[in-house]
Amino acid sequence: MKDNTPRTRLKVNDNVVVVSGTERGKRGKILKVFREKGRVIVEGINKRNKFVRPTQENPKGGSVNIEFPIALSNVMVFCEKCKKPVRLGIEIKDDVKIRVCKKCGKSFDK
Repeated sequence: MKDNTPRTRLKVNDNVVVVSGTERGKRGKILKVFREKGRVIVEGINKRNKFVRPTQENPKGGSVNIEFPIALSNVMVFCEKCKKPVRLGIEIKDDVKIRVCKKCGKSFDK
């Protein structure tokens, strides 16, 4: 039986560029990846007000400005060498898969 979760090569702490939507062209770092939903939270992107109930830590409640998830298809990894958003490829070195830039071959994994 086929699994319908979207596959992605994006990881936490990757620098990405938003390629479509209202935040197009903005860059940020991935804070969290939701593989099962096909979404990512990017630092400083898609910020909205969330209204929170009063709690022990926040007795007054009120609104908090936080990042909301955006679709995986709307972001691409930013290559420092190419200075543009790129697709990721896989190279196998010493039986280890390494993510590389499809344009210049720069490695994204240490």
